[in-house]
Amino acid sequence: MKRARTLGQLSDFSDFGSSRRLRELLSQRGPGEAPSQVQSSPDGQHLLLLLQGRPQVLAFQRLGTGGGDLERSWQPPQPPVVGLLFLQSPGALTPWVLAVVWEQGRTELWRFVPALGWQLQQTLELCHGARARIVSICSQGDSLVWCEERPPSSAHLDPGRGAFRFCICTRALEVGEQEARLGALSILVHNSPQYHVLASPQHVFLVPTGAACASISTFLLIWCPRETKVTMAAPSRAFVHSEALRSGDFKKLVLGSVGLLLSAVPLDVHACALSSCGGLLLLGSHGAVHLVQPDGAWRHVWDVEGSRLARGEPVQLTAFGGTLACVRAGVLYLVDLASGRLLEKTLLASKEVHFLACPQGEAAIRLLTPTGIYRCSFSSQEEGSRPEPTLVEMVFEEACKFYQRRSLSGSQLTVEKLKKGDMFQAPIALASLLQHSLSPEKAARGLPQTYAKLLGSMGVDLQSYLSLELLKACLVGASESDVDRCCEELVEQELGRLLHVDLDRENLAYVNAVFQSFPRAAWKAIRGSLQLQQNGDGLLVARATPEIWKKVLGGPAPQGDMGPNGALPLFELICRSLHRFKPQWLPRFVVLTQQYVGASWPYKEGPEGGVPLYKRALAVLPRPRHGPAGETEIELLLCSERPNAVLQAVQLLIRLRRWPRLVEAAATFSRLSPLLNKEIFTALLAQVAQHRELDPYLASLWELCPADLTASEVLGTLQQHLPASPGDPAPFCAGGAPLTLALLKPLLHRVAQHQCARDELYADVLQGSPFPPPTPPREHRAGP
Repeated sequence: MKRARTLGQLSDFSDFGSSRRLRELLSQRGPGEAPSQVQSSPDGQHLLLLLQGRPQVLAFQRLGTGGGDLERSWQPPQPPVVGLLFLQSPGALTPWVLAVVWEQGRTELWRFVPALGWQLQQTLELCHGARARIVSICSQGDSLVWCEERPPSSAHLDPGRGAFRFCICTRALEVGEQEARLGALSILVHNSPQYHVLASPQHVFLVPTGAACASISTFLLIWCPRETKVTMAAPSRAFVHSEALRSGDFKKLVLGSVGLLLSAVPLDVHACALSSCGGLLLLGSHGAVHLVQPDGAWRHVWDVEGSRLARGEPVQLTAFGGTLACVRAGVLYLVDLASGRLLEKTLLASKEVHFLACPQGEAAIRLLTPTGIYRCSFSSQEEGSRPEPTLVEMVFEEACKFYQRRSLSGSQLTVEKLKKGDMFQAPIALASLLQHSLSPEKAARGLPQTYAKLLGSMGVDLQSYLSLELLKACLVGASESDVDRCCEELVEQELGRLLHVDLDRENLAYVNAVFQSFPRAAWKAIRGSLQLQQNGDGLLVARATPEIWKKVLGGPAPQGDMGPNGALPLFELICRSLHRFKPQWLPRFVVLTQQYVGASWPYKEGPEGGVPLYKRALAVLPRPRHGPAGETEIELLLCSERPNAVLQAVQLLIRLRRWPRLVEAAATFSRLSPLLNKEIFTALLAQVAQHRELDPYLASLWELCPADLTASEVLGTLQQHLPASPGDPAPFCAGGAPLTLALLKPLLHRVAQHQCARDELYADVLQGSPFPPPTPPREHRAGP
């Protein structure tokens, strides 16, 4: 764990020229007299102060540098200076130049020449219009980016459009040894509100100022010049939208996300600064510090101590590496960016504090106060010292205790048991704590054998988790064309992982959320996990392992539509996906599941066990409020081969008047049992008595006649279901042809044949030897 050393003084300004004047300027406290901007040159040899009250730009250099100080003053009629920028000048004697930018766009380039001092190299004009006004500017690589106000020429301005009179401009600036070449002006966004621009090495952050209208100040923009892409981020929504910067109109840019943006919390910005990691630090008026990543991720870091910040109260922010430095009211706070834990709190001798940029390669934070320049460096634990109370052992012991409470056995849990039982839920967190709790020197020599074995045994899991996190990061920054592909891959990895863990209530609720949010991707993932496909004969086959089938049917089936905790079991989720994307596969999948159930583990159906599979599949089908059932429901009932389900399917087919499918089903399922055959035939015979729609299929129906059915039973069934007539039938009935004896003659002939066969069987039985045979007569033997 890193610790901050005591602040070390680097300079008391005695090594600077005009040190007395420098101390006096830094000690000014009156409004408009204190420096509004203090910067250090890239080589650390110069200090630059911007005094807006006077107005004046001053540069102080260290002794021994040679040359004189820079003092640039101007009269109040001239617009104020909006920025001091250090621009790169590769190949020159001094690899940087100072750019002084005025509000109207005039820019002076100053170069410091050893032994000669500061020299004006060139004067440039950034803006084209005479009425343009720069409100914020920054440098990004070899380009300048600024927010420019363009007041309308008309004196009567619409108040509703007054806040959208700004534009975001960029212009390439190539600084050479003798002169600088200014590129063409390019407008990134026009008709926009006022923004404060800050540039990191790869991105430009556009933070709305207090002058922006309330409906627009709910988000900030992040522009990536390399990808020509703009990202919108809001504190309550985090990443909102990202798109290529095609049209420069601000309204068109935010039109697609206006619904989300209007419902977002207004952006509260008291101060902002860039961090060394490329992110943006935002301080709200309530003291909350947030870190905004270039991809739009928004994370709360820490809350500044004290009451609510007053308007205009100076607060300084900066970050180096994993440490946040904040100065408020003369108190320096050092906070760990990763955990938000306060590392140190130091009371400074002065409230006038400015953070300075450190020379490249220096791992420290520099502060400038009226008394000098200080450095706050970081160091690890001293070599040979004992880790804070044996942190490694405590973390490992606490983790084992936690998982031990979840174990049903009394034996001590190990990493191997945790992995085998699918109970290891936090390998990344545990490995990170074990690794980072050791000093860099010890880590370089290697981990102790116990912890090295732990990290080695978790290597595959860590790699899997890491690839998953990388995929999530790619999804955030993906274009619209790649989002679907990333979602499918992400869902495939998540479902593949969940099929190898215990599907408790939390995991089951998570699976339901995945199926609900990404239905098509979840269907493709589960189809790949079970390897569902049609073979050459058109039959559905699967090549999943028995363990996968056990996960599919794991846990008790719900008695209603929903499972525990309001979530559907995995089997029901798969059936719902099949009904949505491949409805013709659903009945065959139920049959296939039942076949694999017997091979993998005993799944009992009925009153003593779980709900039958066909009923579980029927429970997830959408129920029509009006009208008959659908084709899928009928096929599920038939594929179950249960007598009651088959009879229910027959009744549904009769209700739908689907006679060809009815005759086919009757011929197939009548072979299952004589009792089911008689029930099906009786139902069909009742339909024959009521109408003539089954007449084309009578030959097939008579083949299904049970052998034990008598003529009296046939005639009784027909008489019971004949339609009622009000009187004697007319010679020519308009309601359709009535049932005639000619139609029933084949059936009655078949019944008669069955009766003759039964009579012959009975005759053979009666004419045969009696059973049991008669008792033989007694034998009378004579006595001796």
